[in-house]
Amino acid sequence: MTSRGLGSLPKARVGDRVAVLSPAFAAPAVAPEIHEQALRRLAEATGLVPVEYPTTRRLGATAEDRAADITAAFADPSIRAVLATIGGDDQITVIPHVDADVVAADPKPFLGYSDNTNLHNLLWRLGVPSYYGGSTQVQLGSGPQIDDVHLRSLRAALLDGGVIELTDPGESEDVGIDWADPRSLTEFGVREPTEPWAWAGPEVAVEGRTWGGCLEVIDQLALAGRMPDLGDLEGVVLLLETSEELPDAHEVGRWVRALGERGVLAAAAGVLVARPPVSRLGAARPSAETRARLRAAQRDAVVEQVTRYNPQAVVCVGVPFGHTRPQWIVPHGGRIRLDGGARTVSADYD
Repeated sequence: MTSRGLGSLPKARVGDRVAVLSPAFAAPAVAPEIHEQALRRLAEATGLVPVEYPTTRRLGATAEDRAADITAAFADPSIRAVLATIGGDDQITVIPHVDADVVAADPKPFLGYSDNTNLHNLLWRLGVPSYYGGSTQVQLGSGPQIDDVHLRSLRAALLDGGVIELTDPGESEDVGIDWADPRSLTEFGVREPTEPWAWAGPEVAVEGRTWGGCLEVIDQLALAGRMPDLGDLEGVVLLLETSEELPDAHEVGRWVRALGERGVLAAAAGVLVARPPVSRLGAARPSAETRARLRAAQRDAVVEQVTRYNPQAVVCVGVPFGHTRPQWIVPHGGRIRLDGGARTVSADYD
């Protein structure tokens, strides 16, 4: 299977129905109040009508049943977008059961991140762009409100389109409040000031369609033989991020080095790297100095490997997408522009 040529996606209109699915872990089953708040906020913020499917709240649903919900959502012409409730760790087992022909026949936006890298990759290979980011359970249902940057990119992905310059919201949290705590419905987690984004490579502007996602999942895609053909990745802006499992800089460097050996880094025009989480829910929070050191080490590991395999690639590290909040939803298969001279990142949501 190879990419059929990525096009644009039609936008939803106010009043349209959108699917809310659990293609990996059914988080709404363990925190239904968060889920219900997410559905209300989604409807209020967009005017869209969220629709649940049989496995959205079903813990332990089989890979076949979850795949059937994905296929059904894409098959239904009244459903104009598909949103994941959260990620997980076994979506790689779901993908073989998705009816790819049905998905390709009615392309529509899909939003998710983390383990949903699997579904993003399937869509890419079918020629269907998507949007990397958005977890109804995390970015919509938790906390006192939807973060401004998340809402802006959510609406751009689903309704408004347009080109947006991604900005640093100035604060970030690795994890929120445990869903078992009622405060999770009304309070953010502990937030701290962000560091300036780091740039490497030539001071030029590059633009390309994006591919990538969570490094831990890309590793699985490679082992399962599901990576895109190198020819399809020529000129991409590579998206890289890490999860709440907190891989250290050495692990991250090995993954990125392997992408270099495969030829992916040489094919890329640019590399966009997310601000990584460095603290874990339920564990003691490292000191501020330790958190800064861990982020810097991961940054340096990525830049070292990209520079080794492709010194002409423009690299930006620290953008808030993936496993961080506030979170920008970014195009996957759509276009991003990295300007190494002006030090700006722009995303096209059309």
